Amino acid sequence: MAVKTKASARAQSLATKLEDFMATYVYTNERSFFLEAETLGPWALNPTVERLKAIARDAGLWNLFLPAKLSPDGLTNVEYAPLCEIMGRSFLAPEIFNCNAPDTGNMETILRYGTHEQQRQWLDPLLAGDIRSAFAMTEPEAASSDATNIGASIVRDGDDYVIKARKWYTTNATHPRCEIFILMGKSDPENPEIHKRQSMILVPRDTLGVEVLRSLPVMGFYGVPDRASEVLFNNVRVPVSNMLLGEGRGFEIAQGRLGPGRIHHCMRLIGLSERVLERMCRRAAMRTPFGVPLSTQTVTMERIAESRIMIDQARLLTMRAAHLMDTVGNKAARQEIAAIKVAAPVMAQQIVDWAIQMFGGGGTNNDHMLAYAFAMTRLLRLADGPDEVHRNQIAKLEMRKYRDIDPLRSGGSADVLTLDEVRRVATEGPWPPPARSTARVLA
Repeated sequence: MAVKTKASARAQSLATKLEDFMATYVYTNERSFFLEAETLGPWALNPTVERLKAIARDAGLWNLFLPAKLSPDGLTNVEYAPLCEIMGRSFLAPEIFNCNAPDTGNMETILRYGTHEQQRQWLDPLLAGDIRSAFAMTEPEAASSDATNIGASIVRDGDDYVIKARKWYTTNATHPRCEIFILMGKSDPENPEIHKRQSMILVPRDTLGVEVLRSLPVMGFYGVPDRASEVLFNNVRVPVSNMLLGEGRGFEIAQGRLGPGRIHHCMRLIGLSERVLERMCRRAAMRTPFGVPLSTQTVTMERIAESRIMIDQARLLTMRAAHLMDTVGNKAARQEIAAIKVAAPVMAQQIVDWAIQMFGGGGTNNDHMLAYAFAMTRLLRLADGPDEVHRNQIAKLEMRKYRDIDPLRSGGSADVLTLDEVRRVATEGPWPPPARSTARVLA
């Protein structure tokens, strides 16, 4: 089970209720969920999800993601992170509790940056679970890992904005209850400040010119682990009042939105990894290839031990990031947030891969959830920014850190030794040069 972290009495109570709910309703309904996802497809409602959502809402396990800084009933990141880990043990769980991406990020965005009217129209039904939403950012024709490349056009025309964009991997767009997109695009492409060219705007799903072109598979899977979609916005007109926060503030919104979302992803991956490790241990105790129990083979024991170490390392790193977000803010914690976004998916993907190897052929189907798990862990090494982008940011912040630190105080100097230092080392070392090797210096 997950390592317990110190939290408020309320958070601990919610964790217990969540674990009980997962045991009673979630794990027992996963087979039905996966079967429905495969037979009904990504354009349909999932009856199991809809049925369990009502039970979760009645149990008070609803909208747990709401942040304490924005909601009187909200939780801190440190309080919510362990709850996210519990929910992450099943692909079925997050939507049941109205805590699934991208809806959580969209709800928090509208809560932070939306007007009262935008909140009334879109946030309230999202919080109630009556509608779903999508976040339209990534584009097939641009290297979207650099968000300044995003080419979607948002042009003011009187009292409207006209939007032209082709987006893909837009999660939730095929959901029958998806009613609203948050779209990122360029409203001021010539602005000399490159990070003020972008804006975010609300686009209702039923607006003329919005076309959900297709459902996209993720590693061959449709709808689970992600309702990925490709969407065309062809001269879509929305009122000026649909702009979020103001023109040119898209990056500002993105930074406020992505920090919490990355914490959620990482903690869900930790929960998934915990469940996969449990299955590895149980599988190792059951199988005896070539007359030797798997559980006694060194390679198995090594992988189980490494898995435990990697999970606990990722959890501690994630909880540190959550603590810093709560105490000093997302911007100050950006290096730690970037670090967990690299560490957690890499950790989870490796553990799932070891599990597939241990389960053999059974690991490549979904009897044990491992194929879905591999697709999800691999996907999350790209979602919210690829590993390479986060590593670059971490390295830049790390190098910047030492500019104002005196290396004489920290002991971190990388300077070449002076000639005086070299001669001192040569003279005082264990093998000083003989007298005849001393250079003759001209007067």
